[in-house]
Amino acid sequence: LFKGNLRGEPTTVYDVLSSRLDALFGSKYRLFLMEEPNGKPIVVVFPTTNDPIPATRMQWVTAGCLFVVTLLTCMVSSATFQGFDLVQTWSRWPETLLLTGSITTVLVGHEVGHWLMARRYDIRLGPPFFLPTWQIGSFGALTRIESVLPHRTALFDVAFAGPAVGGGLAFVFLGVGLLLSHPGSLFQLSPTFFHSSVLVGTLARAFLGSRLQQDIVDIHPFVIVGWLGLLITAINVMPVGQLDGGRIVQAIYGRKIIRRTSIVTLVVLAIATLFSPLALYWMVVILFLQRQLEQPQQNELTEPDDTRAALGLLALFLMAAMLLPLSPELASRLGIGG
Repeated sequence: LFKGNLRGEPTTVYDVLSSRLDALFGSKYRLFLMEEPNGKPIVVVFPTTNDPIPATRMQWVTAGCLFVVTLLTCMVSSATFQGFDLVQTWSRWPETLLLTGSITTVLVGHEVGHWLMARRYDIRLGPPFFLPTWQIGSFGALTRIESVLPHRTALFDVAFAGPAVGGGLAFVFLGVGLLLSHPGSLFQLSPTFFHSSVLVGTLARAFLGSRLQQDIVDIHPFVIVGWLGLLITAINVMPVGQLDGGRIVQAIYGRKIIRRTSIVTLVVLAIATLFSPLALYWMVVILFLQRQLEQPQQNELTEPDDTRAALGLLALFLMAAMLLPLSPELASRLGIGG
């Protein structure tokens, strides 16, 4: 540990100190420019033997098995939305392929977004461990960063790229589904379905208009895909630990803020478990697998630019709008429900 005063811009200071360390010791050590809890800068030097360890072959096999199981749970949840039990009537599995394929497209698109951005920064990612669930098919995937991150901007870009691609695809599915919905569409749902989300309910009101005041609304299957895709994206953007949302908040605001938001998020989830078993499942996953903060970046003092900060706030706003339900009063004012 090396304590002192910062004499210059963090990026310049880091480059100078890092180049001097490399000149003395080659690639034996890595230098980290960080902030102490009291807000003062500190330099930490670690041996490169402390670098993240790549995933083992068994971990890759496990990830592959989880992906197969996730496909099966997506098929089961798709059958449930269509009104039949896939386990009891397995012969009807072809009827689930449209929804399953579309949901899988959102899930894979999310991971491709992470991978493409990580490749830009020459960052190695581990295999995505998909989390299957019977209710909605999947909770998304847990992806470990297996390289030392150069700075907070890289952390933000890698974390944000997944929800941007996956959420973007979900928005497309939802928009197309609402446009294609007409009397006689495959799914017939109560308009109270749209009470589950402020975001989806508002968009449905804009596209479907007075049809939401009927007792039953005919909707295209892509509406279900868009809703599921946005729900899966939103729960991954929750600002806690190593979830995408936690990484985004850590990149923009630093470690002190993400510790606080993680505690608040877990408290909110604990309250939500009184009303939803999905919240309980997700809280258990976070507590056991994702509660820790992301690994240090080599330059933690230089913050991402204002554009990235604005994009991060937008992601958090859309997450809240997706997860918060419409109150009966607001739904009535919007004309959602008879």
